[in-house]
Amino acid sequence: MNEQFQSLDQVKATAIDMAVKFGPKALVAAAILVAGHFAGRWVGAMLGRLLRRFRLEPPVLALLTRVAYLVVLGLFAVMALQNLGVELLPLIAGLGVAGAGVALAMQGILGNLAAGLTIIFTQPFHVGDYISIADEEGEVLDISLFSTALGHADRSKVVIPNRKIVGEILHNYGRIRQLDLTVRIAYGADVQAALRALDAVLRANPRVLPEPAPVVGVEGFADSGAVIGIRPWVAVPDYVPARKEINEAVLAVFREQGIGIPLPQREVRMLGAA
Repeated sequence: MNEQFQSLDQVKATAIDMAVKFGPKALVAAAILVAGHFAGRWVGAMLGRLLRRFRLEPPVLALLTRVAYLVVLGLFAVMALQNLGVELLPLIAGLGVAGAGVALAMQGILGNLAAGLTIIFTQPFHVGDYISIADEEGEVLDISLFSTALGHADRSKVVIPNRKIVGEILHNYGRIRQLDLTVRIAYGADVQAALRALDAVLRANPRVLPEPAPVVGVEGFADSGAVIGIRPWVAVPDYVPARKEINEAVLAVFREQGIGIPLPQREVRMLGAA
């Protein structure tokens, strides 16, 4: 029993000695971390105000400000460890060796990260633009450090790793697209009446943008009639519904005004036996 009491006394004495020795340092370290938290928030807010001038996407802006906060907090954490007497050189060396191994194992992820930073600062496209890249096309829904999400007209979503985007040929349509429609009229039909009817159809459709102005005119000649091209501009979300609405309206107005749409014709000649 006496030995047990002596052991307890030793434990208490050791605990008191450590509390006296490290208690003030622990309090100072905690105060340093609290100061780091507020300093990180302040730096993040300042960086956010500066980056808004570059018109970065909201998710990217939030991510960069968060990274700035973590970097500042990490620096204060190093100061707190130094205050506690922790040897940082062996820790840094160990983290360096571990980091090299992690970098080798995560080459694809780091490649996406580098490509994401390139996209963020070069800004080849923005959220809301319609782009075509890597055999995929769609409206840009989200841009992150590692991937870019595109939305399709069927409401599906495709996520492309950023390393598949940087270095590829990219077609950015912006926020509007030009429809490519054609209609044939009989050679005997009144071309000017047809053009006036098409102009009225485009003006009546609320999805068609007044600027840039639609382009309508005869663009070619086919076997059974003249080919009229219809090139209105619409917003990206209206691309599919506008195509259907304009085609239906053109068919209706041509029928109403008696403008003939020629049927496909084939001439067959029967040759008698020699």
